[in-house]
Amino acid sequence: MYRTSLLIAAFGTLLSASLLAQGVQPPPAPWRGAGPTPCVGSDGGVFQCPPAARVIAVRAGRMFNSKTGQMLTKQVVVLAGERISEVGPESQVKIPAGSQIIDLGQATLLPGLIDAHTHMFNNRGPKGTTEASMLIAVQNAQADLRAGFTTARDMSSHGNGYGDIAIRDAINQGRFDGPRYQVSTLGIVWGAAPPNPSAPDNPLASTVIRSAEEGRAAVREQIAHGADWIKLFPTGAYSFNATGQAQYVVTYPLPVLQALIDETHRLGKKTACHVLGGEGQKNAIVAGCDTIEHAYGLDQEQANMMVAKGLFYDPTLQRYIEPYMDDNDAKSTGGKYRMIPIFEHAVAMAAATKGMKIMVGSGADGSTYAHGTQALDFEMLVKHGGLTPVRALQGGTIINAEALGWQDQIGSIDKGKYADLVAVSGDPLTDITELERVKFVMKAGKVIKNDLK
Repeated sequence: MYRTSLLIAAFGTLLSASLLAQGVQPPPAPWRGAGPTPCVGSDGGVFQCPPAARVIAVRAGRMFNSKTGQMLTKQVVVLAGERISEVGPESQVKIPAGSQIIDLGQATLLPGLIDAHTHMFNNRGPKGTTEASMLIAVQNAQADLRAGFTTARDMSSHGNGYGDIAIRDAINQGRFDGPRYQVSTLGIVWGAAPPNPSAPDNPLASTVIRSAEEGRAAVREQIAHGADWIKLFPTGAYSFNATGQAQYVVTYPLPVLQALIDETHRLGKKTACHVLGGEGQKNAIVAGCDTIEHAYGLDQEQANMMVAKGLFYDPTLQRYIEPYMDDNDAKSTGGKYRMIPIFEHAVAMAAATKGMKIMVGSGADGSTYAHGTQALDFEMLVKHGGLTPVRALQGGTIINAEALGWQDQIGSIDKGKYADLVAVSGDPLTDITELERVKFVMKAGKVIKNDLK
Protein backbone atom coordinates (compact mmCIF):
# COMPACT_ATOMS: atom_id res chain seq x y z
CA MET A 1 0.00 0.00 0.00
CA TYR A 2 2.83 2.38 0.95
CA ARG A 3 4.63 1.57 -2.32
CA THR A 4 1.44 2.22 -4.29
CA SER A 5 1.00 5.61 -2.59
CA LEU A 6 4.57 6.55 -3.46
CA LEU A 7 3.95 5.50 -7.06
CA ILE A 8 0.80 7.62 -7.28
CA ALA A 9 2.61 10.59 -5.76
CA ALA A 10 5.48 10.18 -8.20
CA PHE A 11 3.06 10.09 -11.14
CA GLY A 12 1.37 13.21 -9.82
CA THR A 13 4.75 14.94 -9.81
CA LEU A 14 5.44 13.67 -13.33
CA LEU A 15 2.09 15.00 -14.57
CA SER A 16 2.61 18.39 -12.93
CA ALA A 17 6.09 18.69 -14.43
CA SER A 18 4.74 17.69 -17.84
CA LEU A 19 1.97 20.28 -17.68
CA LEU A 20 4.36 23.03 -16.62
CA ALA A 21 6.69 22.11 -19.49
CA GLN A 22 3.74 22.59 -21.87
CA GLY A 23 2.94 26.01 -20.44
CA VAL A 24 -0.13 24.62 -18.63
CA GLN A 25 -0.87 25.57 -15.02
CA PRO A 26 -3.78 25.08 -12.63
CA PRO A 27 -5.77 28.27 -12.01
CA PRO A 28 -5.51 30.21 -8.75
CA ALA A 29 -7.35 28.47 -5.91
CA PRO A 30 -10.12 28.34 -5.06
CA TRP A 31 -11.74 27.58 -8.41
CA ARG A 32 -15.08 29.38 -8.62
CA GLY A 33 -16.15 28.32 -12.10
CA ALA A 34 -18.08 25.33 -13.41
CA GLY A 35 -17.06 21.80 -12.59
CA PRO A 36 -13.75 20.44 -11.25
CA THR A 37 -10.69 22.68 -11.12
CA PRO A 38 -9.39 22.91 -14.71
CA CYS A 39 -5.98 23.75 -16.16
CA VAL A 40 -5.02 27.04 -17.80
CA GLY A 41 -3.52 27.17 -21.28
CA SER A 42 -0.92 29.52 -22.69
CA ASP A 43 -3.68 31.90 -23.79
CA GLY A 44 -5.13 32.14 -20.27
CA GLY A 45 -8.20 30.08 -21.13
CA VAL A 46 -9.20 27.07 -19.03
CA PHE A 47 -9.58 23.51 -20.25
CA GLN A 48 -10.08 20.10 -18.68
CA CYS A 49 -6.84 18.84 -17.13
CA PRO A 50 -5.42 15.58 -18.48
CA PRO A 51 -6.16 12.55 -16.30
CA ALA A 52 -3.57 11.48 -13.76
CA ALA A 53 -0.85 9.23 -15.13
CA ARG A 54 -1.24 5.49 -14.63
CA VAL A 55 1.04 2.49 -14.73
CA ILE A 56 0.33 0.64 -17.98
CA ALA A 57 1.74 -2.67 -19.15
CA VAL A 58 1.54 -3.55 -22.84
CA ARG A 59 1.87 -7.23 -23.81
CA ALA A 60 2.70 -8.23 -27.39
CA GLY A 61 3.31 -11.54 -29.10
CA ARG A 62 5.98 -9.90 -31.26
CA MET A 63 8.04 -6.74 -30.90
CA PHE A 64 10.40 -5.16 -33.42
CA ASN A 65 13.75 -4.01 -32.06
CA SER A 66 14.60 -1.15 -34.40
CA LYS A 67 18.21 -0.92 -33.21
CA THR A 68 19.15 -4.54 -33.92
CA GLY A 69 16.56 -5.28 -36.61
CA GLN A 70 15.40 -8.36 -34.70
CA MET A 71 11.83 -9.50 -34.15
CA LEU A 72 11.42 -10.52 -30.52
CA THR A 73 8.59 -12.62 -29.09
CA LYS A 74 6.43 -12.48 -25.95
CA GLN A 75 7.46 -9.00 -24.83
CA VAL A 76 6.14 -6.64 -22.15
CA VAL A 77 6.51 -2.86 -22.09
CA VAL A 78 5.77 -1.07 -18.80
CA LEU A 79 4.95 2.63 -18.92
CA ALA A 80 5.23 5.23 -16.19
CA GLY A 81 3.26 8.20 -17.44
CA GLU A 82 4.54 9.22 -20.88
CA ARG A 83 7.79 7.24 -20.66
CA ILE A 84 8.81 3.59 -20.87
CA SER A 85 10.00 2.32 -17.48
CA GLU A 86 10.73 -1.33 -18.33
CA VAL A 87 10.81 -3.50 -21.43
CA GLY A 88 11.74 -7.13 -21.98
CA PRO A 89 10.53 -10.75 -22.17
CA GLU A 90 7.35 -11.44 -20.24
CA SER A 91 9.26 -14.04 -18.20
CA GLN A 92 11.62 -11.35 -16.89
CA VAL A 93 9.56 -8.14 -16.58
CA LYS A 94 7.49 -7.84 -13.41
CA ILE A 95 4.27 -5.92 -13.93
CA PRO A 96 3.55 -3.64 -10.94
CA ALA A 97 0.41 -4.44 -8.98
CA GLY A 98 -2.59 -2.40 -10.05
CA SER A 99 -1.29 -1.72 -13.54
CA GLN A 100 -3.65 -1.33 -16.45
CA ILE A 101 -2.81 -4.15 -18.84
CA ILE A 102 -3.19 -3.77 -22.60
CA ASP A 103 -2.89 -7.21 -24.18
CA LEU A 104 -2.22 -6.99 -27.91
CA GLY A 105 -2.27 -10.76 -28.34
CA GLN A 106 -0.09 -11.97 -31.22
CA ALA A 107 0.18 -8.52 -32.81
CA THR A 108 3.53 -6.95 -33.65
CA LEU A 109 4.52 -3.97 -31.51
CA LEU A 110 6.79 -1.33 -33.08
CA PRO A 111 8.16 2.08 -32.14
CA GLY A 112 5.92 4.91 -33.27
CA LEU A 113 6.51 5.58 -36.96
CA ILE A 114 8.20 8.79 -38.11
CA ASP A 115 7.40 10.60 -41.37
CA ALA A 116 10.40 12.80 -42.13
CA HIS A 117 8.83 14.80 -44.97
CA THR A 118 5.27 16.00 -44.64
CA HIS A 119 3.32 19.11 -45.59
CA MET A 120 0.60 19.45 -43.00
CA PHE A 121 -0.73 22.47 -44.88
CA ASN A 122 -2.17 21.82 -48.31
CA ASN A 123 -1.14 24.23 -51.03
CA ARG A 124 -2.90 27.51 -50.34
CA GLY A 125 -4.84 28.66 -53.36
CA PRO A 126 -5.60 32.30 -54.22
CA LYS A 127 -8.93 32.10 -52.36
CA GLY A 128 -7.56 30.20 -49.38
CA THR A 129 -7.89 31.66 -45.90
CA THR A 130 -5.74 31.30 -42.83
CA GLU A 131 -8.64 29.84 -40.89
CA ALA A 132 -9.43 27.17 -43.49
CA SER A 133 -5.75 26.31 -43.91
CA MET A 134 -5.29 25.81 -40.16
CA LEU A 135 -8.30 23.51 -39.93
CA ILE A 136 -7.01 21.41 -42.84
CA ALA A 137 -3.57 21.18 -41.23
CA VAL A 138 -5.11 19.99 -37.96
CA GLN A 139 -7.11 17.37 -39.85
CA ASN A 140 -3.97 16.18 -41.66
CA ALA A 141 -1.97 15.95 -38.43
CA GLN A 142 -4.69 13.90 -36.77
CA ALA A 143 -4.89 11.56 -39.77
CA ASP A 144 -1.15 10.99 -39.64
CA LEU A 145 -1.22 10.18 -35.94
CA ARG A 146 -4.06 7.70 -36.29
CA ALA A 147 -2.10 6.02 -39.11
CA GLY A 148 0.74 5.36 -36.65
CA PHE A 149 2.99 8.34 -37.34
CA THR A 150 3.62 9.58 -33.84
CA THR A 151 6.35 11.94 -35.07
CA ALA A 152 6.61 14.08 -38.21
CA ARG A 153 8.87 16.67 -39.77
CA ASP A 154 7.07 19.35 -41.78
CA MET A 155 8.93 20.54 -44.85
CA SER A 156 7.47 24.02 -45.52
CA SER A 157 4.05 25.47 -44.85
CA HIS A 158 2.98 25.82 -48.51
CA GLY A 159 2.21 29.52 -48.49
CA ASN A 160 0.86 29.59 -44.94
CA GLY A 161 3.64 31.56 -43.30
CA TYR A 162 4.53 30.45 -39.79
CA GLY A 163 1.31 28.51 -39.31
CA ASP A 164 3.23 25.25 -38.81
CA ILE A 165 4.76 26.70 -35.63
CA ALA A 166 1.26 27.32 -34.27
CA ILE A 167 0.30 23.72 -35.09
CA ARG A 168 3.46 22.35 -33.45
CA ASP A 169 2.96 24.43 -30.32
CA ALA A 170 -0.74 23.53 -30.05
CA ILE A 171 0.16 19.83 -30.14
CA ASN A 172 2.86 20.34 -27.51
CA GLN A 173 0.37 22.20 -25.31
CA GLY A 174 -2.13 19.34 -25.57
CA ARG A 175 -4.67 21.39 -27.51
CA PHE A 176 -5.23 18.43 -29.83
CA ASP A 177 -3.65 15.05 -30.48
CA GLY A 178 -1.08 15.12 -33.25
CA PRO A 179 2.40 13.83 -34.03
CA ARG A 180 5.50 14.96 -32.20
CA TYR A 181 6.53 17.63 -34.61
CA GLN A 182 9.46 19.60 -36.10
CA VAL A 183 8.83 22.38 -38.63
CA SER A 184 10.68 24.29 -41.36
CA THR A 185 8.24 27.22 -41.79
CA LEU A 186 8.55 29.16 -45.08
CA GLY A 187 11.68 27.84 -46.75
CA ILE A 188 14.17 29.99 -48.66
CA VAL A 189 14.31 30.25 -52.46
CA TRP A 190 16.65 31.99 -54.91
CA GLY A 191 15.47 35.07 -56.75
CA ALA A 192 17.17 35.00 -60.12
CA ALA A 193 15.44 38.22 -61.22
CA PRO A 194 15.60 41.59 -59.43
CA PRO A 195 12.68 42.53 -57.16
CA ASN A 196 9.56 43.73 -58.97
CA PRO A 197 7.84 46.58 -57.06
CA SER A 198 4.60 45.96 -58.92
CA ALA A 199 4.57 42.30 -57.84
CA PRO A 200 6.12 42.11 -54.35
CA ASP A 201 7.13 38.78 -52.85
CA ASN A 202 4.38 37.00 -50.91
CA PRO A 203 5.30 37.20 -47.18
CA LEU A 204 3.41 33.95 -46.49
CA ALA A 205 5.36 31.98 -49.10
CA SER A 206 9.03 31.05 -49.25
CA THR A 207 11.45 33.87 -48.48
CA VAL A 208 13.13 35.09 -51.69
CA ILE A 209 16.84 35.97 -51.43
CA ARG A 210 19.29 37.41 -53.96
CA SER A 211 22.59 37.38 -52.05
CA ALA A 212 24.44 35.56 -49.29
CA GLU A 213 23.72 38.43 -46.89
CA GLU A 214 20.00 38.23 -47.56
CA GLY A 215 20.23 34.46 -47.10
CA ARG A 216 21.84 34.72 -43.67
CA ALA A 217 19.24 37.28 -42.62
CA ALA A 218 16.41 35.01 -43.79
CA VAL A 219 17.83 32.10 -41.80
CA ARG A 220 18.05 34.24 -38.68
CA GLU A 221 14.50 35.51 -39.12
CA GLN A 222 12.96 32.09 -39.60
CA ILE A 223 14.79 30.59 -36.65
CA ALA A 224 13.82 33.58 -34.49
CA HIS A 225 10.19 32.82 -35.34
CA GLY A 226 10.66 29.23 -34.15
CA ALA A 227 11.80 27.16 -37.14
CA ASP A 228 13.40 23.82 -36.23
CA TRP A 229 14.77 23.33 -39.76
CA ILE A 230 15.66 25.57 -42.69
CA LYS A 231 14.27 24.28 -45.99
CA LEU A 232 16.44 25.09 -49.02
CA PHE A 233 15.95 24.59 -52.77
CA PRO A 234 19.35 24.19 -54.51
CA THR A 235 17.78 22.87 -57.73
CA GLY A 236 14.81 23.80 -59.85
CA ALA A 237 12.97 21.85 -62.52
CA TYR A 238 14.34 19.03 -64.67
CA SER A 239 14.12 18.38 -68.40
CA PHE A 240 15.60 15.97 -70.93
CA ASN A 241 17.97 16.96 -73.72
CA ALA A 242 17.80 15.56 -77.25
CA THR A 243 19.79 12.46 -76.31
CA GLY A 244 17.68 11.69 -73.22
CA GLN A 245 20.04 12.96 -70.56
CA ALA A 246 18.33 14.63 -67.61
CA GLN A 247 19.16 18.30 -67.09
CA TYR A 248 18.57 20.10 -63.78
CA VAL A 249 18.29 23.82 -63.09
CA VAL A 250 20.79 25.20 -60.55
CA THR A 251 19.43 27.90 -58.23
CA TYR A 252 21.69 29.37 -55.52
CA PRO A 253 25.36 29.90 -56.40
CA LEU A 254 27.48 27.62 -54.23
CA PRO A 255 28.82 30.46 -51.99
CA VAL A 256 25.24 31.54 -51.24
CA LEU A 257 24.17 27.98 -50.46
CA GLN A 258 27.21 27.55 -48.22
CA ALA A 259 26.33 30.76 -46.36
CA LEU A 260 22.76 29.55 -45.82
CA ILE A 261 23.89 26.22 -44.40
CA ASP A 262 26.69 27.71 -42.29
CA GLU A 263 24.37 30.30 -40.74
CA THR A 264 21.82 27.61 -39.91
CA HIS A 265 24.44 25.43 -38.26
CA ARG A 266 25.88 28.41 -36.38
CA LEU A 267 22.47 28.89 -34.80
CA GLY A 268 22.24 25.22 -33.81
CA LYS A 269 19.67 24.14 -36.39
CA LYS A 270 19.70 21.85 -39.43
CA THR A 271 19.03 22.23 -43.15
CA ALA A 272 16.99 20.10 -45.53
CA CYS A 273 17.67 20.47 -49.26
CA HIS A 274 15.10 19.89 -51.98
CA VAL A 275 17.22 18.67 -54.89
CA LEU A 276 16.56 16.74 -58.09
CA GLY A 277 20.02 16.19 -59.55
CA GLY A 278 23.02 17.70 -61.27
CA GLU A 279 25.28 20.50 -60.10
CA GLY A 280 22.81 21.94 -57.61
CA GLN A 281 22.44 18.57 -55.95
CA LYS A 282 26.21 18.13 -55.74
CA ASN A 283 26.49 21.64 -54.28
CA ALA A 284 24.04 20.66 -51.51
CA ILE A 285 26.22 17.69 -50.61
CA VAL A 286 29.49 19.64 -50.81
CA ALA A 287 28.04 22.39 -48.62
CA GLY A 288 26.93 19.84 -46.00
CA CYS A 289 23.13 20.02 -46.16
CA ASP A 290 21.96 17.71 -43.36
CA THR A 291 19.26 15.88 -45.29
CA ILE A 292 19.16 15.44 -49.05
CA GLU A 293 15.53 15.30 -50.19
CA HIS A 294 14.34 13.45 -53.35
CA ALA A 295 17.56 13.43 -55.44
CA TYR A 296 16.22 11.76 -58.58
CA GLY A 297 19.65 11.82 -60.22
CA LEU A 298 21.79 10.72 -57.27
CA ASP A 299 24.95 9.00 -58.52
CA GLN A 300 27.54 6.84 -56.83
CA GLU A 301 30.08 9.64 -56.39
CA GLN A 302 27.50 11.81 -54.65
CA ALA A 303 26.29 8.90 -52.52
CA ASN A 304 29.84 8.21 -51.37
CA MET A 305 30.27 11.90 -50.48
CA MET A 306 27.08 11.78 -48.44
CA VAL A 307 28.28 8.79 -46.46
CA ALA A 308 31.66 10.43 -45.84
CA LYS A 309 29.96 13.59 -44.56
CA GLY A 310 27.35 11.75 -42.48
CA LEU A 311 24.41 13.21 -44.44
CA PHE A 312 20.98 11.56 -44.59
CA TYR A 313 19.03 10.63 -47.74
CA ASP A 314 15.25 11.12 -47.75
CA PRO A 315 14.03 9.91 -51.18
CA THR A 316 10.22 10.34 -50.74
CA LEU A 317 9.93 7.54 -53.29
CA GLN A 318 6.17 6.98 -53.48
CA ARG A 319 5.46 10.65 -54.14
CA TYR A 320 7.67 10.76 -57.24
CA ILE A 321 6.88 7.48 -58.95
CA GLU A 322 3.19 8.28 -59.24
CA PRO A 323 1.54 8.25 -62.70
CA TYR A 324 1.52 12.03 -63.07
CA MET A 325 5.32 11.89 -63.39
CA ASP A 326 4.98 9.78 -66.53
CA ASP A 327 2.17 12.02 -67.77
CA ASN A 328 4.40 15.10 -67.50
CA ASP A 329 7.36 13.35 -69.14
CA ALA A 330 5.18 12.08 -71.96
CA LYS A 331 4.01 15.62 -72.71
CA SER A 332 7.48 17.14 -72.63
CA THR A 333 9.38 14.38 -74.47
CA GLY A 334 6.74 12.90 -76.74
CA GLY A 335 6.94 9.69 -74.72
CA LYS A 336 10.66 9.17 -75.36
CA TYR A 337 12.10 9.60 -71.87
CA ARG A 338 11.01 8.93 -68.27
CA MET A 339 12.29 10.10 -64.90
CA ILE A 340 10.77 7.29 -62.81
CA PRO A 341 13.31 4.58 -63.76
CA ILE A 342 16.15 7.06 -63.20
CA PHE A 343 14.84 7.81 -59.73
CA GLU A 344 14.25 4.14 -58.84
CA HIS A 345 17.80 3.34 -59.94
CA ALA A 346 19.16 6.15 -57.75
CA VAL A 347 17.34 4.89 -54.65
CA ALA A 348 18.44 1.30 -55.26
CA MET A 349 22.03 2.49 -55.75
CA ALA A 350 21.84 4.42 -52.47
CA ALA A 351 20.46 1.33 -50.73
CA ALA A 352 23.45 -0.66 -51.96
CA THR A 353 25.93 1.99 -50.75
CA LYS A 354 27.49 0.91 -47.46
CA GLY A 355 26.81 3.34 -44.64
CA MET A 356 24.03 5.29 -46.39
CA LYS A 357 21.38 6.45 -43.93
CA ILE A 358 18.08 6.23 -45.81
CA MET A 359 15.14 7.97 -44.20
CA VAL A 360 11.43 7.45 -44.74
CA GLY A 361 9.55 10.57 -45.78
CA SER A 362 6.34 10.76 -47.76
CA GLY A 363 5.98 14.26 -49.14
CA ALA A 364 2.26 13.92 -48.39
CA ASP A 365 0.75 17.25 -49.28
CA GLY A 366 -2.95 16.84 -49.96
CA SER A 367 -2.53 16.88 -53.74
CA THR A 368 -1.50 13.41 -54.99
CA TYR A 369 -0.74 11.81 -51.62
CA ALA A 370 -3.36 11.75 -48.87
CA HIS A 371 -2.36 12.18 -45.24
CA GLY A 372 -2.81 9.00 -43.25
CA THR A 373 -1.60 6.76 -46.11
CA GLN A 374 2.16 7.40 -45.81
CA ALA A 375 2.96 3.79 -44.93
CA LEU A 376 2.89 3.28 -48.71
CA ASP A 377 6.45 4.60 -48.66
CA PHE A 378 7.63 1.55 -46.72
CA GLU A 379 6.16 -0.68 -49.40
CA MET A 380 7.69 1.36 -52.23
CA LEU A 381 11.15 1.39 -50.63
CA VAL A 382 11.04 -2.41 -50.39
CA LYS A 383 9.46 -3.16 -53.77
CA HIS A 384 11.07 -0.40 -55.86
CA GLY A 385 13.97 0.99 -53.82
CA GLY A 386 16.02 -2.07 -52.96
CA LEU A 387 15.60 -1.90 -49.17
CA THR A 388 14.89 -4.92 -47.01
CA PRO A 389 11.83 -4.70 -44.74
CA VAL A 390 14.16 -4.39 -41.75
CA ARG A 391 16.01 -1.48 -43.26
CA ALA A 392 12.82 0.26 -44.32
CA LEU A 393 11.45 -0.08 -40.79
CA GLN A 394 14.69 1.26 -39.35
CA GLY A 395 14.51 4.18 -41.77
CA GLY A 396 11.06 5.10 -40.50
CA THR A 397 12.04 4.77 -36.84
CA ILE A 398 15.60 4.93 -35.50
CA ILE A 399 17.22 6.52 -38.58
CA ASN A 400 14.61 9.26 -38.78
CA ALA A 401 14.92 9.82 -35.04
CA GLU A 402 18.65 10.33 -35.47
CA ALA A 403 18.15 12.77 -38.35
CA LEU A 404 15.77 14.78 -36.16
CA GLY A 405 18.22 14.73 -33.24
CA TRP A 406 15.69 12.87 -31.09
CA GLN A 407 17.35 9.45 -31.01
CA ASP A 408 17.48 9.61 -27.19
CA GLN A 409 13.73 10.19 -27.00
CA ILE A 410 12.04 8.18 -29.77
CA GLY A 411 12.74 5.68 -32.56
CA SER A 412 13.07 2.51 -30.49
CA ILE A 413 11.26 0.80 -27.63
CA ASP A 414 13.71 1.42 -24.82
CA LYS A 415 13.60 2.31 -21.15
CA GLY A 416 13.44 6.07 -20.65
CA LYS A 417 12.12 6.89 -24.12
CA TYR A 418 8.67 8.24 -24.87
CA ALA A 419 5.95 5.61 -24.90
CA ASP A 420 5.23 6.09 -28.60
CA LEU A 421 4.05 2.68 -29.78
CA VAL A 422 2.13 1.20 -32.71
CA ALA A 423 1.00 -2.33 -33.51
CA VAL A 424 -0.11 -4.27 -36.56
CA SER A 425 -1.84 -7.65 -36.71
CA GLY A 426 0.76 -9.49 -38.77
CA ASP A 427 4.52 -9.51 -39.23
CA PRO A 428 5.79 -6.54 -41.31
CA LEU A 429 9.10 -8.33 -41.90
CA THR A 430 7.26 -10.86 -44.05
CA ASP A 431 4.62 -8.45 -45.36
CA ILE A 432 5.66 -4.80 -45.29
CA THR A 433 2.14 -3.74 -46.26
CA GLU A 434 1.05 -4.55 -42.69
CA LEU A 435 2.17 -1.01 -41.86
CA GLU A 436 -0.67 0.26 -44.03
CA ARG A 437 -3.11 -1.33 -41.56
CA VAL A 438 -1.98 -0.02 -38.17
CA LYS A 439 -4.37 -1.25 -35.49
CA PHE A 440 -2.98 0.30 -32.30
CA VAL A 441 -1.47 3.73 -31.71
CA MET A 442 -0.12 5.18 -28.48
CA LYS A 443 1.65 8.49 -28.09
CA ALA A 444 3.36 9.42 -24.81
CA GLY A 445 1.43 6.71 -22.99
CA LYS A 446 -1.97 7.84 -24.28
CA VAL A 447 -3.94 5.36 -26.40
CA ILE A 448 -5.01 7.12 -29.59
CA LYS A 449 -6.47 4.08 -31.32
CA ASN A 450 -6.96 0.43 -30.44
CA ASP A 451 -8.65 -1.77 -33.02
CA LEU A 452 -7.17 -4.94 -31.53
CA LYS A 453 -9.67 -5.15 -28.69
